[in-house]
Amino acid sequence: MTSVFGVRTGEDAVGRDRVTVMIAAFEGWNDAGDAASDALNRLDERWAASRVAALDSDSYYDFQFTRPMVVRTGAERRIQWPTTWLSTVSVPNSNLDVVLVHGVEPSYRWRAYTADLMAHAADLGVDYLVLLGALLADVPHTRPIPVSVSTDDATLQEELNADPSTYEGPTGILGVLGGVAELAGIPTVSLWAAVPHYVAQAPSPKAQLALLNRLEELVHVSMVGDADLKEDAEAWERGVDELATEDPEIQAYVHQLEEAKDTAELPEASGESIAREFERYLKRRGKER
Repeated sequence: MTSVFGVRTGEDAVGRDRVTVMIAAFEGWNDAGDAASDALNRLDERWAASRVAALDSDSYYDFQFTRPMVVRTGAERRIQWPTTWLSTVSVPNSNLDVVLVHGVEPSYRWRAYTADLMAHAADLGVDYLVLLGALLADVPHTRPIPVSVSTDDATLQEELNADPSTYEGPTGILGVLGGVAELAGIPTVSLWAAVPHYVAQAPSPKAQLALLNRLEELVHVSMVGDADLKEDAEAWERGVDELATEDPEIQAYVHQLEEAKDTAELPEASGESIAREFERYLKRRGKER
């Protein structure tokens, strides 16, 4: 099976042109519950990606706002400076190369910062950019975490049955980077997980899992891996359940969100929605042949 990015796996990947996808997440404004950055870290650890570059901290960060950290390894003490790093990996049994970008949202010089990242993207031959974000929303923790998908690329819109983002207002580094990438001719897809606002503290494993599952659907390469994250997500939901039962007001509010969510999903059984899903199915079947 071929993904929308042209990624192939197994025997079908042999002899195929390599596809390079950059996946980026940033701590801060774009990262409710640390869901996006934790999802990226999980990929970095799972694939044992090799760090190839880091942006100059002094150029982009206000250290009184984003402070360096003291880290100890045994008797050794060192200062860990906030930065943005890039790591690469060739995913086994596929024609996919991945560039992982993980950073703290910069304090200033965003245009220079994104130009710096695009220079690295050009050097690494990036074909596509996927942006991971998370926002606080009025959604219940007991239902699947919604993940919105948007792109301004016409071809990807058709392939993914996705729309361009209609958001207007203040933006974070994800919005700026996506705009710069589009100007550079790199097709970009944004994935945003909706984290229940009443459990905004990190970590948010259920949102991490939702992002990785949606990313897996895009790329057709396993992203979640072992069962640890699924178990963490289930334990997180049980823990929130217990906290909600101790507070009648929160319990009533969650019930209200559940009803609103279930009511909003009723139209999903409409003929138009079924037709949309059938079109997706036919496209997938056509690519498999």
